[in-house]
Amino acid sequence: MSKRTIMPLLEHIIELRRQLIWIIAVFAVFTAVGLALSPVILDYIKSTPPASTLEWNVFSPFDGIRMYMSVALVFAFAASLPVTLYLIWGFVKKGLHQHERSAALRYIPYSVICLLLGLSFGYYVVLPMSFSFITDVSEKMNLVETYGVTQYFSFMINIVLPIAVAFELPIIVMFLTKIGLLTPERLKKSRRYAYLILVIVANVISPPDFVSAFIILIPLVALYETSVFLSRAVHRRRLELIEGASTAV
Repeated sequence: MSKRTIMPLLEHIIELRRQLIWIIAVFAVFTAVGLALSPVILDYIKSTPPASTLEWNVFSPFDGIRMYMSVALVFAFAASLPVTLYLIWGFVKKGLHQHERSAALRYIPYSVICLLLGLSFGYYVVLPMSFSFITDVSEKMNLVETYGVTQYFSFMINIVLPIAVAFELPIIVMFLTKIGLLTPERLKKSRRYAYLILVIVANVISPPDFVSAFIILIPLVALYETSVFLSRAVHRRRLELIEGASTAV
């Protein structure tokens, strides 16, 4: 390997190291903020359905501190995501073409918006529906419901976070269509395989029961079909731009 090849590689490694240090530092700062806000966040969670109807119990001396740290880390992840995306963008943009840079920079704000929409939809819509269904089953079986705080929080995270991440699918598909790596025809042809993958993903990221997997699968399928529709619009616009450029030449 020549010296001319080694130098750019070393520069990329140094730049990657610098960005990773910044990402870790930002996450640490937001973790500290999350530790300060954990009691407030927990009070809010306890005041909203379905948690407002429950009596939270602890079954271990470590449940309280585990819950405290979990809330802080989830807050740090969500709050630091925009900064993390910006730092990642600063690293990868040097290896992209101009049209790829403009497309990526345009979609980064939308990805943050979609994440917030996914968190809201998962928490305010999917979580109450899934919890209501599960409690109805428990009542029909004459089971006494006694929930631990860590068990409830784990159930909530397993429902809300996958939905939030899934809301990024349309943005990813639109970006890949914009730069020419995906087409609507390719998405439609691979629909049956995509559905199979979505079923597997829903079972992997959900709690180990059929009901939770099915509840998560429904918005995943809806988001995939939305992605196909948006990909068609982006692809049509891309073809119009290419035809316009060819005509101008």
